[in-house]
Amino acid sequence: MSHTGYPCLMSVNRESVLKEAAALLTRKATASMDEIAKAAGISRATLHRHFAGRDALVRALEQLAIERFEHALDEARTGEGDPAEAVRRLIVSVEPVAGLFSFLYTENQLFEGEINEGWNRLDARVQDLFQRGQEEGVFRLDLSPAWLTDALYGLIASGAWAVHDGRVAAKDLTRMVSELLLGGARRRVDR
Repeated sequence: MSHTGYPCLMSVNRESVLKEAAALLTRKATASMDEIAKAAGISRATLHRHFAGRDALVRALEQLAIERFEHALDEARTGEGDPAEAVRRLIVSVEPVAGLFSFLYTENQLFEGEINEGWNRLDARVQDLFQRGQEEGVFRLDLSPAWLTDALYGLIASGAWAVHDGRVAAKDLTRMVSELLLGGARRRVDR
């Protein structure tokens, strides 16, 4: 500990600071750098040594979210098995970072006009899953893979906010997102 009562710079774990920042920003998107530092248990000066400002912090959060989402895609094995079940596995895998994802989903105007290749990679992988589902007759053909991807992102973000606000129990998030998305995306078989 330093004489200020905060952990010394050397002992600050960058990922831990990002997790605390994400947790606060998903609850309060307008939180100041002072509030973020306090939530992380560090001084504002220490926070600024790691992140020059809010833009730098949000970019670091974005990179963390991309890494976590890529890991969730790998863990869900989206190229294997029934496409609807792969979507369910993906939602389960993404759930631990749903709050961070929700914050970034609403913060996307911050870097308007800039394209992050990481998000492009994620989009392509999720779209491939929906396209595979269409090719295998599982998902509707009148909904593009790009639209289904955006719908998935929107439901995850909305679900995370609903959990945060207490309108949805955390244990119900995966089921509610899966049922709503798949209920609308599945191809209906006429009898």
